[in-house]
Amino acid sequence: MGITYIPPHYIAVGLFIIGAFISTATGTSVGSIVALGPIAVGLGEKSGVPMALILAAVMGGAMFGDNLSVISDTTIAATKTQGVEMKDKFRINLYIALPAAILTIILLFFFARPDVVPEAMNYDYNLVKVFPYIFVLVMALAGVNVFVVLTSGILLSGIIGFIYGDFTLLGYGKEIYNGFTNMTEIFVLSLLTGGMAQMVTRQGGIQWVIDTVQKFIVGKKSAKVGIGLLVSLADIAVANNTVAIIITGGISKKISEKNNVDLRESAAILDIFSCIFQGLIPYGAQMLILLGFAGDKVAPTQLIPLLWYQLLLGIFTLIYIFIPQISRKALSILDKNVEKK
Repeated sequence: MGITYIPPHYIAVGLFIIGAFISTATGTSVGSIVALGPIAVGLGEKSGVPMALILAAVMGGAMFGDNLSVISDTTIAATKTQGVEMKDKFRINLYIALPAAILTIILLFFFARPDVVPEAMNYDYNLVKVFPYIFVLVMALAGVNVFVVLTSGILLSGIIGFIYGDFTLLGYGKEIYNGFTNMTEIFVLSLLTGGMAQMVTRQGGIQWVIDTVQKFIVGKKSAKVGIGLLVSLADIAVANNTVAIIITGGISKKISEKNNVDLRESAAILDIFSCIFQGLIPYGAQMLILLGFAGDKVAPTQLIPLLWYQLLLGIFTLIYIFIPQISRKALSILDKNVEKK
């Protein structure tokens, strides 16, 4: 639906916004990239906008939702390891991510205008079939339990699919099965890394990491930077932002508690930095899939400098960390909302 209404002059802006919506509603950056990637490549070829810039818009939108979505596996991992509510982490995360997204849209608006305006294309869509995405997004933002949200979304999608003849009972079950099997990799990796982390803990490895990081941690600011550094290095090593959070979550919580860092902030920082680097590393699933749609037309070295959203998200996070007035303001707003309830 969104593709149909993108003004041809602003295809990069539209792709970023639609990608952000899809990834926020579904909680997956890969799903957003798979949905938009082929369309983006086609639009890029017709418009004259550098293909790398078009792909960067798709990647930025996808990582926006991956980081921010309440039903994203990274959000679940970050909040569970820090012991905080998803809605609290979301609000702090939004406080940081929204300015980065707005500035990215402005940059795309001015620097990604097509040389040749592509012909407007009409894609078939049905507003009713879009409803499950909106339902999941609204329910998640309302703070409903994530398992209730996802189960309700699956059931609602199935009902609509049956009504419109898109699913048979067998086909519906097969799609659910495919969804589960697509998570097998992350499930197995989580088990293995969890076991590895426990072994390292028993051998004193975790304490060594904490002691090493603590050498340059002298307060809240350096503690927050240290948490970001830990999860970033972990993501670079394992190329999976959820696993990176699981590996470093326990360490980060100890650092936060020792240095009086609000755990809601540490959850947001874990998620933010893991998503930044997951969207930057050339061997990550997101980058490999996205570049695969473009064939040999775009190299990682061409795409990475144009990933403005990830770069701006990092800058705004550092601003949040190093200007305490901003973080205090965000936390005070959050605490006031809690008191009202």
